Amino acid sequence: MNAEHAEIREAIARLCEKFPGEYWRALDRERAYPAQFVAALGDAGFLAMLIPEEYGGSGLELSAACAVLEEIHRSGCNGGACHAQMYTMGTLLRHGSEAQKRELLPRIASGELRLQAFAVTEPGSGTDTTRIRTSAVRRGDRYVVNGQKVFISRVEHSDLMLLLARTAPREDVRERTEGLSVLLVDLRESIGNGLTVRPIATMMNHASTELFFDGLEVPAANLIGEEGRGFRYILDSMNAERILIGAECIGDARWFVAKASRYACEREVFGRAIGQNQGVQFPIARAHVQAQAAALMVAKAAALYDAGEKCGAEANMAKLLASEASWAAAEACVQTFGGYGFAEEYDVERKFRETRLYQVAPVSTNLILSYIGTHELGMPRSF
Repeated sequence: MNAEHAEIREAIARLCEKFPGEYWRALDRERAYPAQFVAALGDAGFLAMLIPEEYGGSGLELSAACAVLEEIHRSGCNGGACHAQMYTMGTLLRHGSEAQKRELLPRIASGELRLQAFAVTEPGSGTDTTRIRTSAVRRGDRYVVNGQKVFISRVEHSDLMLLLARTAPREDVRERTEGLSVLLVDLRESIGNGLTVRPIATMMNHASTELFFDGLEVPAANLIGEEGRGFRYILDSMNAERILIGAECIGDARWFVAKASRYACEREVFGRAIGQNQGVQFPIARAHVQAQAAALMVAKAAALYDAGEKCGAEANMAKLLASEASWAAAEACVQTFGGYGFAEEYDVERKFRETRLYQVAPVSTNLILSYIGTHELGMPRSF
């Protein structure tokens, strides 16, 4: 850990102290958005940290954002309400026009605009992104969008959204990754004018929604990069997303391990601390080992991303290892707490639900293994 990251972690830990478990439990019961927490992060400049200094941000690297999100989760908070503003930056920063960046980035950095939504997944395609059917047809100086997206988070709490849509039919392109384009949608103008948002109730408080596009008009000037090359552009955001989610999972794992270790030392049954029993102690110790190892892969993936090198395999492995480490730690923590692990006041059950998500999203464990098997090991595709 470099000195700069240490300072960032200390600052985040101090900020998170103002948002204890009671704050998150109340939001969880009401399924409410943590607006105060997000505002505090924004006011402190953490949501603008990946934006270059020339556009009003801090100009820091992805590894610094990893430190922020890990510490948020290690402190018992949750970064799901704001992490998209970090990973969506990859697409806009690397592929947006200079005019787009000069118009939007300073306003995002100042907090005037929120870029928190990233619309890719559809009901009929799932993780097979090349089969999305939402279309964007060019008509003069506008694109007309029709289709549907699902499990898109934070739409109701964002001003802007990156949208992946098909601008050429799949049967008309040579490669399945062609014909997809990225559009920047102004949600303030779009909701109720061709875009309908329907909330989805889920087991965790994640502000997830379903989107319906019915003739939504988006200015052609909002196209990111070149038409038809959107799949390649979103890979920048997807790799960043997987690395950042990995960092969050490391934070979760360390929270669970610390919580379980303390409780195992304090809780006495049959006249001694339950942590003396190897059946209690060993799962916690193993979860700690898994978290430490996964953290190294997250750090490696972030370093490759920051250096502008290919990091697809490392980003996927980081997410897989970190999510499995956090889930192992969550299991160990619940077992250590026993019945109390299911009581709201200890926050274990809330964090348990939250970290379970990352076995499935933003990409499932099985799809990661398929990617490694085919791209890294040269085995034939199974689909």
